Amino acid sequence: EEVSCVGQLVCAVIAESEVQAKRAAKRVKVVYEDLQPLILTIEEAIQHSSFFEPERKLEYGNVDEAFKGVDQILEGEIHMGGQEHFYMETQSMLVVPKGEDQEIDVYVSTQYPKYVQDIVASTLKLPANKVMCHVKRVGGAFGGKIFKTGILAAITAFAANKHGRAVRCVLERGEDMLITGGRHPYLGKYKAGFMNDGRIVALDMEHYSNGGASLDESLIVIEMGLLKMENAYKFPNLRCRAWACKTNGPSNTALRGFGFPQAGLITESCITEVAARCGLAPEKVRTINMYKEIDQTPYKQEINAKNLIQCWKECMAKSSYTLRKAAVEKFNSKNYWKKKGLAVVPLKFPVGLGSITLSQAAALVHIYLDGSVLVTHGGIELGQGVHTKMIQVVSRELKMPMSNIHLRGTSTETVPNTNSSGGSVVADVNGLAVKDACQTLLKRLEPIISKNPQGTWKDWAQAAFDESISLSATGYFRGYESDMNWETGEGHPFHYFVYGAACSEVEIDCLTGAHKNIRTDIVMDIGYSINPALDIGQIEGAFIQGVGLYTIEELQYSPQGVLHTRGPNQYKIPAVCDIPTELHISFLPPSESSNTLYSSKGLGESGLFLGCSVFFAIHDAVNAARRERGLFGPLKLNSPLTPEKIRMACEDKFTKMIPR
Repeated sequence: EEVSCVGQLVCAVIAESEVQAKRAAKRVKVVYEDLQPLILTIEEAIQHSSFFEPERKLEYGNVDEAFKGVDQILEGEIHMGGQEHFYMETQSMLVVPKGEDQEIDVYVSTQYPKYVQDIVASTLKLPANKVMCHVKRVGGAFGGKIFKTGILAAITAFAANKHGRAVRCVLERGEDMLITGGRHPYLGKYKAGFMNDGRIVALDMEHYSNGGASLDESLIVIEMGLLKMENAYKFPNLRCRAWACKTNGPSNTALRGFGFPQAGLITESCITEVAARCGLAPEKVRTINMYKEIDQTPYKQEINAKNLIQCWKECMAKSSYTLRKAAVEKFNSKNYWKKKGLAVVPLKFPVGLGSITLSQAAALVHIYLDGSVLVTHGGIELGQGVHTKMIQVVSRELKMPMSNIHLRGTSTETVPNTNSSGGSVVADVNGLAVKDACQTLLKRLEPIISKNPQGTWKDWAQAAFDESISLSATGYFRGYESDMNWETGEGHPFHYFVYGAACSEVEIDCLTGAHKNIRTDIVMDIGYSINPALDIGQIEGAFIQGVGLYTIEELQYSPQGVLHTRGPNQYKIPAVCDIPTELHISFLPPSESSNTLYSSKGLGESGLFLGCSVFFAIHDAVNAARRERGLFGPLKLNSPLTPEKIRMACEDKFTKMIPR
């Protein structure tokens, strides 16, 4: 009855072939009446008070009183654009009716098999035990295959059930980008009260996210943004309010980082502006305001910032920051049309889902009579290597070669009631469930093994079978204890923190706005790594995705809300040429044990925010160009920092010819 946005699904066409289906779909004509008012931007949503929920607020100290005793006050804002997931494999599924007892098999590319199972069962008015969802692996997801996939699966299942035939649905890239939404665009407003030495005493912030036409995960995104917004800094008096705006755009959803890349950039922009007002280097102001050892977050959770400080110091040392800063200044003094910039940014990334329910996990382990093992768990292989880590867990617990262990995929048939795979905890929670299953088996087989300690797993499995001892076990992890009370603004929503720092150097061309990523040094605290190669890969991938978010990935819409950038021809994701010429990643030595899986840490999302070190390095280079041109006023740059924005910020006689 009502179409809220361009890209909203209106009907589906089923045909014998893809060509026929597309031809038929083009013949469908829909007659619309224009919606009034048409709300597309955050500013328009604010003007019309179009919000999904009442505001969320986090407050610490006495902000209003603190503003009375500061040396300076500044007010500013920053806009941040959205981001497309751009997973390699678009939304895809195959639904196969089994032909008896109303059974349906769904082979789908999803992060959340249980949700697909539930929505298909609800659509077909079947109990969940008639619908089985199978996921071998997923060709990338980044948060975009949690809820959106279920809607498409329900439509496909309805068609398959109606015709009693297998039906496949695969979106083309342009269709996928138009329909599914992406990262929430943000508007951040800040008012900071600070002393002349750079200490921020009072901070009052407002976050607005563009949620699109439906709520989806917009409320959780602004909540996570609030809880993570202070990043690595202790603000003694803080107030931050957030709203999810309802607009006539495709519904935005989860994307790697889940609110933190937006909220963190707002805070870092404020820090950078405070440094400029005080005439201090940004890294000095960051150091002054950083957490010091044992402290409390704004929501009263205890934090030990020892490793944060160590990451910061090591990053400054390994990057030779002081020497290279002098070299950058020397280069800039000799070059008018090219400028270099250098920036270093700290990271405190909280890991956890804020709910014990959302972090529970289960697993199933079988030992066969030939001594081989089959393991299944509730996590999804998204390219992050979780299946490899689960095989490592079994190998470590049962003390057998990894070649003896197999993992076929994830299915609601073997492990039911799974949570979605995301939030940097997939290996954590599912690994603890797999470990629990292995320990159950070891305890059960202890009498067998003790009788023949030199035997093989084949010997022990056969002996257990001969004594009628089960060689299968389920494992379960009930979830991390966590809670957050938004009425009081207090809680313990996160289980642990990932710390890090990144230093990036760039070179910009003041005539074209193009930039080169010359070098990046990253130092991370990752605990006891289960698989360093996989962890480095996650940090590298997240960082480059962050570079894309903050510098080149720009979604462009028509005045009617039609997405223009539908595909790699118009929407630019990082390529080989965008990777820093030098990229150095190092880890802190493990310093403390925890009750996570072998004291490891989840790294799927944290590295993305470090991409903003490139944003602020470009900011530094643009500032150098402007100073040489006699422009010393405040510099306002929004994200993404595309070549067009860089060029126009390097003001000269040519930019003055262009109408604004």
